[in-house]
Parts: sequence; C-alpha cells; structure tokens
Amino acid sequence: MSAGAAACGLALLAVMASAPAQASAAARPGSLTLLSVYPYTNSVSAHKTEVEPGTFSFGTTIVSAFQVGRVFNGASANIGFATSKNGGRTWNHGFLPASTITAKPPGAYARSSDASVAYDARHHTWLISWLGAPSITSNAVVDVLVSRSHDGIHWTAPVKIAARNEFLDKNWTACDNTRSSPFFGNCYTEFEDPSQSDLIFMATSTNGGRTWPLLGNTANKAQGVGGQPVVQPDGRVVVPIEVDTSSGGTISSFISTNGGHSWSTTHLVAKINSHTSAGNIRSGGALPSAREDGSGRVYVVWSDCRFEPGCTANDLVLSISDNGTTWTAPARRTWPGR
Repeated sequence: MSAGAAACGLALLAVMASAPAQASAAARPGSLTLLSVYPYTNSVSAHKTEVEPGTFSFGTTIVSAFQVGRVFNGASANIGFATSKNGGRTWNHGFLPASTITAKPPGAYARSSDASVAYDARHHTWLISWLGAPSITSNAVVDVLVSRSHDGIHWTAPVKIAARNEFLDKNWTACDNTRSSPFFGNCYTEFEDPSQSDLIFMATSTNGGRTWPLLGNTANKAQGVGGQPVVQPDGRVVVPIEVDTSSGGTISSFISTNGGHSWSTTHLVAKINSHTSAGNIRSGGALPSAREDGSGRVYVVWSDCRFEPGCTANDLVLSISDNGTTWTAPARRTWPGR
C-alpha cells in the first residue's frame, strides 16, 4: 500500500484519461484509448488519479484492474476495472461494488489497494484480489479480499481470502488453467504480513475463489515482499519473491507440487545488487515480476546494478527456470541494435 509504487502507474492512466469521457471505448490502431472515467468527489483522495494497473487476458477477454482516487496516506477510494471482450478493440469500465465506502452499493472498507487480476478457466470465473483497510488513517488492520465475475463486467461483493486482524500486504493471484493438470481450477494468492516482519503466506482456493481454506507458509517461514505465483502445465506452482536475509536481500523462489497443501523452502535465484539513488531512493526496491510461457518455463525480472561499472545505476535483469528450484545466472537483455 506504499505511495511510491502508485507514482509509477499515474502517468499511464493519466494519459489515457485525457480523451473525452465515454462509457465504452473503441480502440483505433496506433491511438490511445480511454479505459476508465474517474467518478469520485471524496475529501481524502487525490482526484482524477487511477494508478497501479494489473492486467490478465484469457482468450479474447482482457481485464485490467487499478486503484481509483489515490488516498493521500496510501491506498485508494476503490478498485476500478476495464474489460474488453474482443481483444482490446472495445472496452467497458466500472468500479467494484460493495467494496469501500465510496462504492455503489457501499462496502465495509475505507480504502482499497493492490489489485491483481486472474482467471479460473475451470470455474469460468474472473478474480480481482485486492487489499481492504477498514480505517482511513491506519494500516494496523488490512485484509486480503477477492471480487469475482463470470463475464469480467459484473462483480460480486468481496470474499475474504485472509483477515488476521493485522496489516497484510502485496497480494498476487494466479490460477491453474491447464486441463490436464491434477490441480486444474486451483487458484493461489500470495501475500505477506508486515506485522510479522513480512512473513510470507500462500492461500489456495479450489472453487473459483468462493472460499480459501488452505493457508500456509514456506517451509522455512521466509520473510519477503512482492511474490508472484505462476503455475506450470503439470500443476507445479512457482513463486519468485524478494526475500530478506541476514546477509542482504535475494531474489528467491519456492514451490508447491501438491496443489497448495504445502510449500517448499526457498531456493536462491540470485543475490540482489541494488543502486540507491540520491535521496536514498531505491526506485521501489528489487520487486520481481514473474511470468511463464506456453511450455511452463518461468521468467523472473528485477532491478539490479551488477552489470553497471561501480553499481552506479540499475538495469532490468532476467533469470529463467524450468522447475522453480534451479535458475540461470542473471542476464541483462538488450533490445536489438542497442
């Protein structure tokens, strides 16, 4: 729920919002397309801000979710969504119902943050997981929730993934969409508990996000931030994450091979080498971004200064794994011709 991450998304949706307002937007090749129109007038938000988009596609449907009305001390007035059913040619947008006090109908939470989008092909259900804070000023209690939809446009009231009467943060959700997988239809959400020094948790649902009965830690109870689960075709779940250690930070990973009933110890991807900018700004840390390709190979990218003389700047570096336990040495990939 940090303010620093929000700034990165602000320019993206602010540019899109410069177009005339419309309920459903049509994309033109080479042009910007309006995805959402800001609706709120509450007193605690920076208005006309729609930030930190998260997007997932399945077939020809694309769903993006984002914070709407960034609150001055973190999080936002609600979570918005923009959905295309035809590969991005036209879009419909709206805001999650029964979520925050500004929603229609209103919900129980004062603020919302950290939207992550997934699709469960077995249960034909779109999921937006997000964080809900009951207080407008305090992060002492933050829950992890999920809103569900069968069409990406009409959303249910939120379901609690985890509510521990503590500050939970940095959720990310992914589902097993391989029909031949023994865990086809399982969905997995990672989050951490800053109240317990960023202790990492995983939650698992087997029924389209309606309930999340399986809640566990890594076997070595790792502490970290920014995990992103990905699911391989055989049902193995790989979770790259930034882990705090006594000797400095690492990019590490852990796995489950039994549908989220248990999780392995962490495996080293690489130690983090990070350049800290003037003013002690670290550009959001080394938070990894992870995806898998059609074969199940997993790619993780993070910011790192190892390839810069004297570690004077950060690059994006890449490591690859076929099993989530052994990884290639970090490499800096460049565009052709650079």
